[in-house]
Amino acid sequence: MIAKARVILLTLTIFTAILAGLILPIAADGIVKSAEVQAAEVAAKAEIELGKFLAMALSVSVCSVAAGYAVGKIGVAAIASAAEKPEVFGKTIIFAGLAEGIAIYGLLVAFLIWIS
Repeated sequence: MIAKARVILLTLTIFTAILAGLILPIAADGIVKSAEVQAAEVAAKAEIELGKFLAMALSVSVCSVAAGYAVGKIGVAAIASAAEKPEVFGKTIIFAGLAEGIAIYGLLVAFLIWIS
């Protein structure tokens, strides 16, 4: 049961990471620039933008997958320890929150790449 939940969690995390990593930069670029301005850009600038978007997607995707893996491992350990000692469950949630920080750092790096 736990293994199946872990597979589902990892699948959803990977899907979300890929979706957020690819759609966020494209949507943000579409809001800021009009179609006429995008058509007028030179090829060199387009290649730089493509590199930035790929770096942003990679940053968000890898960090989200790593955070999902960490939360999965921590979640299993938290449930196991809470089964033995129910009073430690609140303390274990803190570790899950710390693992989610990895995904937040990936998103922060993506925004820093975007504004550079």
